Amino acid sequence: MKKTALVIMAAGIGSRFGGGVKQLAPVGPNGEIIMDYSIYDALEAGFNKVVFIIRKDLEKDFKEIIGRRIEKIVEVEYAYQELDQLPEGFQKPEDRTKPWGTGQAVLSARELIREPFAVINADDYYGKEAFVKVHDYLVKEQPGQEEVLSICMAGFILGNTLSDNGSVTRGVCQVDEDSHLVKVTETHNIVKTEGGAGVLQEDGSILPLDADSYVSMNMWGLTPEFLEVLETGFVEFLSGLTPEDTKKEYLLPTIVDGLIREKRAEVTLLETRDTWFGVTYKEDKQTVVDAFAELIRKGIYKEKLF
Repeated sequence: MKKTALVIMAAGIGSRFGGGVKQLAPVGPNGEIIMDYSIYDALEAGFNKVVFIIRKDLEKDFKEIIGRRIEKIVEVEYAYQELDQLPEGFQKPEDRTKPWGTGQAVLSARELIREPFAVINADDYYGKEAFVKVHDYLVKEQPGQEEVLSICMAGFILGNTLSDNGSVTRGVCQVDEDSHLVKVTETHNIVKTEGGAGVLQEDGSILPLDADSYVSMNMWGLTPEFLEVLETGFVEFLSGLTPEDTKKEYLLPTIVDGLIREKRAEVTLLETRDTWFGVTYKEDKQTVVDAFAELIRKGIYKEKLF
C-alpha cells in the first residue's frame, strides 16, 4: 500500500473561541475531539501516517488529550510551529504576535514528510467523502509536465460551510470546465444571509456571494515537491514585509493561487457535498456536539471511535 500522510494543523491560538484551545474541546460522547473523527475518516480512506503540527506550549496537553491515544493505532510524528522558526537571515519582529500562517505551519513539518500528504485544519469537520477523494487522487500517478505540480483540493459548497454564530474566512474558488482550479481568493467576513451568503462590509452592508460556489476549507492534497516551493516562497514572503505588516500571513490559498497564475501548478478540485462544521466560535460547540450525536444515531460513526 502506498504511504500517505495526514498533516493536521493544530497550532492555532483559538482566540475567537474565548482564549481556550478550541482544537482540544471535547465534542463526542466519550470526550472525542473533532480531530478524532478526522483521523478516523482518514484511516478508513487509506491514510497510514499522521503528522500533528502544534506549538511547544501545547505539547503536554495535546499528547495527553489525543496524541498518545492515536500513537497506538497509526504512525504519528510531531512538528512544531513557532514565531521564531524562520529561515537563516531573518528574525521575528519584536511586535509580532500573530502566527505566520498555514504556509509556515506546513513548512514546519518538512523534515517529517516524505510521501504524498493531505493537509487539514484541526478544528474543522470535513466528512468522509473528501478524505476518500483526496486519498484516491494522491495514490494515482498524475499526468502532466515535470515542472508543473499536480495537486488537488477538496472543494466544498459555500452554503455548507457557514457558521450560525458569526463570520468565517473561506478561499472562494473559480474552476474551469475540467474541474481545475483557476483562482482562489481568500475572503474574510463571510456570513449567512436570507439569500444564502454574503461578505459583510465595513459600513454594515452585505455583498452577495453565490452560496453554491466552491470554497477551500484548507483541505489540500500535496506532494513533497510542494514543500520546496513553500520554502523558497517563505523567504520571498518575509523579504517583502514592511514594518507595518505585523499581521500579514503566509497562507496556503494565496500560495496556491500564485502557483496557478504562474502556471507552476495544476490543481484538481474534488467536489464534496458533505456539510462542514467546526468550532470557530465558543457558541459553535453545542451545535457540533449535537451534529456528532446525530451522526452516531444514524450509524455513520460508532459511539466509541477507537
